[in-house]
Amino acid sequence: MFGLKDRHSDHYLCQCTTRNSLCGAKDWMSKGREIGCHNPPPAYSENFCFSCTTTPESMGAAGGLVVGNIAEANKRPELPFLVVADTLPYPPLALPENARLLVLSPSPDQPPQAHRPEFYVQSEFVLLVPDGVELDHGRQLERLIRELEGEGGGPVRLIAAPVLTRAAVQCLHLQVSLKEWTATYSLGALGSSGSVCTALHGDAVVLIRTEDFFNLSDPLARPLLSSLFIQTALRGWKVKLLEGPSFSASHRPLFTSAHNQWKADSRLKEAANQLMRSFGLKRLVWPDGREQWFGCSKETARCFGTVRDDTPAYLYLERWTPPCCLRALRETTKYVINILDSSGVRYWLEGGSLLGAARHQDIIPWDYDVDLGIYLEDVSNCEYLKNLDSGSLVDANGYVWERAVEGDFYRIQYSEANHLHVDLWPFYPRNGVMTKDTWTDHKQDVEFPEHFLQPLVPMTFVGITAYGPNNHRAFLELKFGQGVIENPQYPNPAKKRLDRSRM
Repeated sequence: MFGLKDRHSDHYLCQCTTRNSLCGAKDWMSKGREIGCHNPPPAYSENFCFSCTTTPESMGAAGGLVVGNIAEANKRPELPFLVVADTLPYPPLALPENARLLVLSPSPDQPPQAHRPEFYVQSEFVLLVPDGVELDHGRQLERLIRELEGEGGGPVRLIAAPVLTRAAVQCLHLQVSLKEWTATYSLGALGSSGSVCTALHGDAVVLIRTEDFFNLSDPLARPLLSSLFIQTALRGWKVKLLEGPSFSASHRPLFTSAHNQWKADSRLKEAANQLMRSFGLKRLVWPDGREQWFGCSKETARCFGTVRDDTPAYLYLERWTPPCCLRALRETTKYVINILDSSGVRYWLEGGSLLGAARHQDIIPWDYDVDLGIYLEDVSNCEYLKNLDSGSLVDANGYVWERAVEGDFYRIQYSEANHLHVDLWPFYPRNGVMTKDTWTDHKQDVEFPEHFLQPLVPMTFVGITAYGPNNHRAFLELKFGQGVIENPQYPNPAKKRLDRSRM
């Protein structure tokens, strides 16, 4: 038997010791706070798998599984027990001879198998069971095994059954885009004998082959089911949620005090945040449209460091701009454009931002700043811009206005902590040509005829109406080359080239 209690009290792992055996346990929460390894129904007395339950209140500071009373384990000395903890529990566990403690944190003096549970699990299936669920009848598990075997080698690699009622579990479609740092949940589709989907929301018992489970990148990452379905969705695996049988659950509370419930909830939230960070997900979208964010904000640094060679670090990871960074850039752009409009400063979308407006009506998905051109003579109209020679300015909304150190232009940062920014490039007309006194080495930083700005025309950008050059195609091809709108490429293809076949 293999049993793993999640440190955040969301799921156990129960694994059968023989190919044809069934997993079950009578009265999981016996005595409420002890390991419960109880006698199986007589019909399954020979080949029966047991799992262990522990009190959530016995979780120690080490953050792993801590067992307070293991007397029940002594009643079944023929059954092996595996207790798993992130780090060595304290106070120490008093384990019987048939129980083994496995610490997940590696030690430099130990062989690799010492901290890897897969070396100790030999059966074909793993059963994931929520806290408090009672496995009363072997036929429930037989049904799950038959269903999984009936799927053969198809995309359905997990079989699930609801706890209590089918209505308590939602079958969802999960689309994970690592490139866009986003996981999106929507309502799943119906199958022939149940709902076939890529994720579940609610309490369910889940069966998966042991080989599949331990071939996941991080099978024991928590929260367990959130982690499981993110990894299986990325592999194209599906889960079939059966209409029945339903599993019963104990009505005993898992926690004896509101304080312990609060601690468990806090740890679960912490685990969810850590999971998103470790998987590189910044944004979750739920079926009702709600969004959860796990990336940068106005109070934190942006998600990437200094950009070298016009190629941000995330491009080398085969990813695009994190959605939290795009959100901050959109907010900053709307804010700056509103101030320019109200101050009488003529502006136009420039460079890659104009290219994004032409292609997407938004920021290019891999861009890391926004560029606007402005008339130099209008700078004095804006209170924020005209006094920047004497130093930077933090306005009442936390935006930082400054002269850029890289050249003769202005920069508005999202905040003092978060340096996502909008750059303002001042031009002035000379003999019908828009020019500047200083230039950068960017190929788009060149002179151009003023007639592109006479008149400026409205364009949709970041959800608002902004202004851009008339005949923006000719303007962009003057700066970037023929066909630039239809042929996207990263800013510096010599360093990192866009694979268009993967777009």
